Amino acid sequence: KKRRNKESKKKNNNAAKHLRRAAAVMGNQFVLNEEAIEEMKLESHFTEEEIKRLYKRFRKLDLDNSGTLSVDEFMAIPELEHNPLVQRVIATFDADNNGEVDFKEFIQSLSIFAHPTETKDEKFRFTFKLYDVNNDGYISNGDLFHVLKAMVGNNLSDVQLQQLVDRTILQGDHDKDGRLSYTEFVEMVKDSDLDLKLSIEF
Repeated sequence: KKRRNKESKKKNNNAAKHLRRAAAVMGNQFVLNEEAIEEMKLESHFTEEEIKRLYKRFRKLDLDNSGTLSVDEFMAIPELEHNPLVQRVIATFDADNNGEVDFKEFIQSLSIFAHPTETKDEKFRFTFKLYDVNNDGYISNGDLFHVLKAMVGNNLSDVQLQQLVDRTILQGDHDKDGRLSYTEFVEMVKDSDLDLKLSIEF
């Protein structure tokens, strides 16, 4: 009888655990109602139809139905699976730095890539954040080394890579403080077609 009671208690505890987890997941769920759509239209460059389409895509990627995308869920996207910068891209999407990307962050970040002519400054800011690893508002020598190392892997030795980083910082560092500010970064990339390279058609 004692054993039955123990097993029954264990089952009840497990059931309660599952219910709590389900409640937490439902609590995190984002509901795409008309009000949310209107708010996102104001905060992005997407139409209502595009937002609904992206929401369906987001829900498919959200494998655990938590209402957010984790690093692992992003890595499940074939186009991103082998991208060396995927961790930095996710960190840049993640505006509140909680380690996950919710639908609002997803929409706001993707919006930057949707319209090449309207969002040039936003794309520069996004790319700057990508390189600003410690999020202090500057691209330091260490920041640039970290990101370029992820990009080139073992194609360059650390010594060769450090020389490239030193030359790049030296070229753009007008106030000679050993790092690149956002203004200095824009000065370096403004004549490139960075805004066109960072474009996605929806």
